[in-house]
Amino acid sequence: MGQTPDNAPKSWHNRVVGPEPKPEDVIDAGAVVGLLAEPGRARVFAAVLLGAATLPAVAAVAAIPLPAAQRALDRLVKGGLVEAGRAGYRVREERLGATARQAAKARQRGVVDANLSSGQREVLNKFVVDGRLTTLPAARSKRLVVLDYLAAKFEPGRVYPERDVNFVLGMVHADYAALRRYLVDEGFLQRRDGFYWRAGGTFDVDGSAD
Repeated sequence: MGQTPDNAPKSWHNRVVGPEPKPEDVIDAGAVVGLLAEPGRARVFAAVLLGAATLPAVAAVAAIPLPAAQRALDRLVKGGLVEAGRAGYRVREERLGATARQAAKARQRGVVDANLSSGQREVLNKFVVDGRLTTLPAARSKRLVVLDYLAAKFEPGRVYPERDVNFVLGMVHADYAALRRYLVDEGFLQRRDGFYWRAGGTFDVDGSAD
């Protein structure tokens, strides 16, 4: 949705056409992937995209129980991918288009952060595309740069249940369990009784990095 196919030619980006995305229409590309990463929601989204407009129709096309279909629809509506109107449910295609165009531009720009060194930016631009982690670096020095980037997605001082950690990391990469283990093993997150909190990484203090 917000990603470019890995085997697409480089000119693919230049063929993303349409008007300048409206800020209110743009959804974070990682959030789109996160919404569709759950199989039930993906099937419900596909059902609406295929024309199912009512809850019974969506549940039938997606082949899931009505309560599960309703939960998925509620989450998709809240996330901005689906709209519930008088005519029933519909995919908000204008938001998908705006998100795709914005993601294409972001991919061309790369990761920009004045607090990063050129080496750190190089690592992140290589392994992070459209807010998604393509793969975790094998070299520990590079892996730590990526883990620091991931740790910044968690607020200092806030305690997260494991399901929330999984959701945040799942927006970045499908193997959220591996990312979670790496963050704990390298000291970026600490864990106790199924709860996590940020314990390391780069922190901003009064707008400047430590």
